[in-house]
Amino acid sequence: MIRLAQTADIPVLRELIERSARGLSRDHYTPAEIEAAIRYVFGVDSNLIADGTYFVAELDGVVAGCGGWSARRTLYGGDQRPMGASDRLDPGSEPARIRAFFIAPEAARRGIGRRLLASCEEAARRAGFASFELMSTLPGVPFYRALGFVAVEEVADALPNGVVLRFVRMTRAV
Repeated sequence: MIRLAQTADIPVLRELIERSARGLSRDHYTPAEIEAAIRYVFGVDSNLIADGTYFVAELDGVVAGCGGWSARRTLYGGDQRPMGASDRLDPGSEPARIRAFFIAPEAARRGIGRRLLASCEEAARRAGFASFELMSTLPGVPFYRALGFVAVEEVADALPNGVVLRFVRMTRAV
C-alpha cells in the first residue's frame, strides 16, 4: 500500500533510511561514506511531509520504503542539511524534484521503488510539471536509468566532516 507520509512516521522513516543506507549502499560507498551520508545527507525532509509530497510504502502493515517529489528548489538532503533553497519551482519551466527514495533492504527489488515513483509522477503531473530532476546515490543510478532517467552530471559533495560523497544528477521528461 502506498500512502502519504505523516509527521508521526518520522521516527520510523529515520530508522528505515539508516537501515537502507547501510544495507543497500555498501557495494558503492565505503563505511565512512555511508555513515557520513546518514549524518549529513540521508534523512527526512519535513518540508516534503508538510507539503503532502512524500509517500510511504507498506508491506503487511510495515513501512518498507519511502520516496517523494517536490515543487521546491531543494534537490537533495534532509532537515539536517538541505541542498538548495526551499522556494517554489515554476511548473511551466522547471522540473519537479524526485526526492529521498529509500527501501528497506529486506524489501529491495520487489517493485516498491517503482510504485513510489509512479505515485510521485502522477502527483507532479497533476501539479503541472512536465519533467523531473533528481540527485541519485550511486546504488540508485541503475534503478533510475531503467525508468528512463538520463545522467547529466556527476557530483562530488564535500561533507562537513571532510568525506566526499559521490552522486549523479539525472533528468527525465514526464
